[in-house]
Amino acid sequence: MPPTEPTPNPPIRPETVGMTHPFVESDLAATLEEEPTVLVHREEIDALQRDLDQALAKADEHWKLYLGAHAEMENLRKRTEREVQNAHKFALERFFGELLPVRDSLELGIVAANDAAEVAQLRAGLELTLKQLAAAMEKSGAHAVNPDVGVKFNPAEHEAMAMMPTDQQEPNTVVQVMQKGYRLNERLIRPAKVIVAQALPKAAG
Repeated sequence: MPPTEPTPNPPIRPETVGMTHPFVESDLAATLEEEPTVLVHREEIDALQRDLDQALAKADEHWKLYLGAHAEMENLRKRTEREVQNAHKFALERFFGELLPVRDSLELGIVAANDAAEVAQLRAGLELTLKQLAAAMEKSGAHAVNPDVGVKFNPAEHEAMAMMPTDQQEPNTVVQVMQKGYRLNERLIRPAKVIVAQALPKAAG
């Protein structure tokens, strides 16, 4: 077996002489680019401390203002609750005061009836009492819903109790009011009970 010839070393190119490895070069550059140590002067520290103290004082001031506003809102809430409770409790106080004269008149009417007063006097007393009651209700915002005959039926204010075939009134109009309705301010408390006109049936043939 012939002897193995030694492998010659690869020639060194002139341009590679003196060059460093790329990874070694990047580590060196990173080391050189490290931020230098920052030196803070005493004046800057004092200025920062003053800014911090002012911010803390302002925060404390705002916190005290918040606590005061919160306490005021809580007092307002409690006062409002008491006022609402009193309003519910004494809502009928004024109306009750208006009804007292009506009750007095009714009691006087009963006494007069026991004394065998004339019918005309009793009627006059009842009419006066009714006027007092109507005035008391109107002062409290209550108004009667009493449609005239011939008025078109309104389901928002009227309740049809029956239909009456007739040729004296237009169909779907009020023929008769059986019971008045009442509205308190803008709210309907009771609809008027009415009889509604209906067209006559057509003759056969």
